[in-house]
Amino acid sequence: MPTFAHTKHSHSDAPDTAAAFRRLAELDDGPERQEVRQEIVSAWLPMAERIAGRFRNRGESIEDLQQVAALGLVKAVDRYDPSRGAFESFAVPTVVGEVKRHFRDHMWALHVPRRVQDLRNRVRFARQDLVQTVSGRAPTVAEIAERAGVSEEDALVGLEALESFTALSLDAELPGADDGYSLSDTLGSADPAIDVLVDREAVKPGLRKLPEREQNILYMRFFRDMTQSSIAQTLGISQMHVSRLISRCCDQLRNEVMRDEAVREDVIRRAA
Repeated sequence: MPTFAHTKHSHSDAPDTAAAFRRLAELDDGPERQEVRQEIVSAWLPMAERIAGRFRNRGESIEDLQQVAALGLVKAVDRYDPSRGAFESFAVPTVVGEVKRHFRDHMWALHVPRRVQDLRNRVRFARQDLVQTVSGRAPTVAEIAERAGVSEEDALVGLEALESFTALSLDAELPGADDGYSLSDTLGSADPAIDVLVDREAVKPGLRKLPEREQNILYMRFFRDMTQSSIAQTLGISQMHVSRLISRCCDQLRNEVMRDEAVREDVIRRAA
């Protein structure tokens, strides 16, 4: 494998591969062309690794970032046209774009719109610049918005996105909690009473249509939790009669609810 000389470029890891690219352009697909291509990639790999190092400490391992940068380098080698200028000028944006695309597509815990991701980056850079100029305090939203060239509303969106790159585990202890109180302890759960509430609202119209005696029987049985024998004694009728009235009223209410639901579904279906 030939050794490429490092000429006076903007970075010391930029080798002189102009001759190799000219040779690559002349070769047809085959083992020889693949060998030259691999030589060029290997020569520029330190540059790709340097770029990957810019993105360290952002939640991704440096090894994975170097792999992504290397992939971007391969794409740059394959797409480079020697007639359009120095390879470094083409390769650096290509590799940086590949790494940024990796963060955009794979590192967010939740899907975030591209616009919000862009706002996050603009706000982050603006806040970093302002920290160097303001002293003794944090930059205000208005200052960040002006520096980033966005509205204050968009600046707030970007600031919120700064804290949303990774998701907080439900088992994580809340800040200031010293008793193991976690985020999961603050979450609600399904309330079984909701179903009861729905059922009560559904039968209300039918209950109002019942005779007063049947309404009282259902009230005593289901709201006061009285036994059928107690209801019979209160009303001066037999327990058997109470049982038949309760069964008849419940069947009637159930049928009315089911009929109304069927009508509602039919109306929705016709409207769709």
